[in-house]
Amino acid sequence: MSIDINNSNSFFFIGVGGTGMSALAQYLVGTGKQVSGSDRGFETQALDDIRVKLEAAGITCFLQNGEGITADTDVIVVSTAVEDTVPEVQKAKALNIPVIRRSELLAQIAATRKTIAIGGTSGKSTTSAMLFEILQYAGLEPGIISGAGLVSLIKQGKIGNAATGRGEWLIIEADESDGSIVQYHPEIGVLLNIDKDHKEIDVLMDIFDIFRNNTRSAFVVNQSHPLAAKLSRNVVYNFSTDTGSDAAYIASGFKQEGLDIRFRINNYPFLLHTVGRHNMENALAAVAVAGLLNISLEACSKALENYSGIYRRHQVLGNKNGVWLIDDYAHNPAKCAASIAACQAIAPKVIAWFQPHGYGPTRFLRHDFVQEIADVLRPGDEIWMSEIFYAGGTTTKNISAGDLIHDLQQLGKSAFFIAARENFLRSVRSHLTNNCVLLLMGARDPSLESFAHEIWSEL
Repeated sequence: MSIDINNSNSFFFIGVGGTGMSALAQYLVGTGKQVSGSDRGFETQALDDIRVKLEAAGITCFLQNGEGITADTDVIVVSTAVEDTVPEVQKAKALNIPVIRRSELLAQIAATRKTIAIGGTSGKSTTSAMLFEILQYAGLEPGIISGAGLVSLIKQGKIGNAATGRGEWLIIEADESDGSIVQYHPEIGVLLNIDKDHKEIDVLMDIFDIFRNNTRSAFVVNQSHPLAAKLSRNVVYNFSTDTGSDAAYIASGFKQEGLDIRFRINNYPFLLHTVGRHNMENALAAVAVAGLLNISLEACSKALENYSGIYRRHQVLGNKNGVWLIDDYAHNPAKCAASIAACQAIAPKVIAWFQPHGYGPTRFLRHDFVQEIADVLRPGDEIWMSEIFYAGGTTTKNISAGDLIHDLQQLGKSAFFIAARENFLRSVRSHLTNNCVLLLMGARDPSLESFAHEIWSEL
């Protein structure tokens, strides 16, 4: 159902504690709207920190019992996980209150601003955050609606995944996994890459082609990614890591020194306090967009030197007894491989632990996970997995993370299956050296952050 958000004042979010929902709720509060919401996590105290930050932002939080929905509520917002049978949805319908999906609301919001939509199967959150930092540094006061918390905003006591901003530009992530990317008509669209994730490549190509056609002014494409390059016609700017390219922005000279990376964009030097070649590409994309807004390479470089990262993207918890502990959101084959590769410049041995999420996605990507991880592992590196994270619902549980480990072992890799993750540290301890990286990877499971901190405290 379409709504006119300019003429709607009171919004209620069912599942407001979720990353995507909380970002929209915070954004709307920043525009002067009345916002409230409920979440099952408020009953178990699992989302106490989120609730405190939401309420500090001016969002009234309720238990998920319907008490927060009244006849004065103008719009109910639900995520894709919320079914029509939920009592709160039933109450909204009984009161004739419009119910819309999160992605529909984001499309409505995007239509009210000059929007930069960041698309691709990997790197959306990071590129969005980097671009936000550049535009902030340049004094443009942008808004952002992100899928992850920016450390710079988290340090201000916020959840970190949204800022309303007073300028004309809004940065959003355009998500292909649920198909919502086709709803946006941004001023500037960015395509970072296309890898198998959630959907087959041919389906993804069609979705991203619609995204390209919906972009109003400039479509900015990573020309060094073969599949993305196929959609690079009729664009203003391409960017590339291929020095032989004719792209408007070219990155070269990549070098990682511990937890820092250095490179040049159009021969101008850049230093970022992060890891991985993939982050050079993310920075390059952000700089290419900044160029469209007449922001200089010098300003981009200075802004990104102060970039402090985003939540659970190669988040360094510290070093104990020569072991670096790093927590990462990597969850598809390309991301896992890139995450492992980024850690290889830090120490001579990487021990990666991965918790796949969803039986369907793991079954769909089994061969790709095995191939990508096998290709990136050095002889001394190891891959460990615990059982697939199950979020509930109906599914066929006919695959195990142990099956992926078996496949990797058949390829001669040092691969280990520990079904229960609480047994992981005890099992892996004898494999740790006084100069190695312990990399934890996984997504969707809200307890992964606390798991990483448990590992750190017991390391």
